[in-house]
Amino acid sequence: MKAEEVTVFFYGLFMDESLLASKGIRPSRTAIGHVEGYGLRIGSRATLLPSEADRAYGVLMDIRAEDARALYAEESVADYVPESVRVVLADGMRESAVCYNLPEGKLSGANPQYAKALLKLAGSLGLPTAYLDQIRQQAL
Repeated sequence: MKAEEVTVFFYGLFMDESLLASKGIRPSRTAIGHVEGYGLRIGSRATLLPSEADRAYGVLMDIRAEDARALYAEESVADYVPESVRVVLADGMRESAVCYNLPEGKLSGANPQYAKALLKLAGSLGLPTAYLDQIRQQAL
């Protein structure tokens, strides 16, 4: 990772490298992983909430720090706050990352279209079937 980069754990539609590329963001590294002790919740947008029994999957990416700041300055995600997480990679190694989450008090509504798009993306990334089932339940 270059000095001006930050490692970010994405769990929603920002896992889509083509979506990021459309915003001028090109990760220098990507890896599938998960964070333990967090559960995915989908309201009008997605967030991870602390939940001891859960595990949330996503993509670890090294991106430019300025790109991360600009991405989360967009109006639709401006309420998200960065927090440190430990990501477990496929080989069992653990890595620190920043994860942007919507505070629970700001989670509202439902967005079946978002959940369906996330389900399709998560499936294309090869995330576990049990996790896809969790997303599918939130798409109903």
